[in-house]
Amino acid sequence: MTSFATDACVPISRLADCILETKADVEKSGLVAPILGHVGDGNFHLVVLFDPAERGARDRAEALATAVSMRAIAMGGTCTGEHGIGWHKLDLLEKEHGEAVDLMRAIKRALDPHNIMNPGKTIPL
Repeated sequence: MTSFATDACVPISRLADCILETKADVEKSGLVAPILGHVGDGNFHLVVLFDPAERGARDRAEALATAVSMRAIAMGGTCTGEHGIGWHKLDLLEKEHGEAVDLMRAIKRALDPHNIMNPGKTIPL
């Protein structure tokens, strides 16, 4: 078995719905993915466990994590509550922030012209 963690954050008014829908997605996926969080601020986490030797298990795990992120964005939240974007959620940054990512790229280039600080991990290239 192996695992990865993911997180999301939604407005408190949407937290119960988001967690219930996420729980249903976990059950449908056939994976084990405990949900925990700092629910006082709408932030929650999943630890998605899967067997890398099982055909399709990683794809199901990735799909589950993406569904959680997309749900959070659709509910007026964010695809990451506190762990940052990292390379795993780079595509979701653009889905969440749209054209603002171009400004983020410009700031990154201005502060890191040689791209030596976390290359490819914070802003999609």
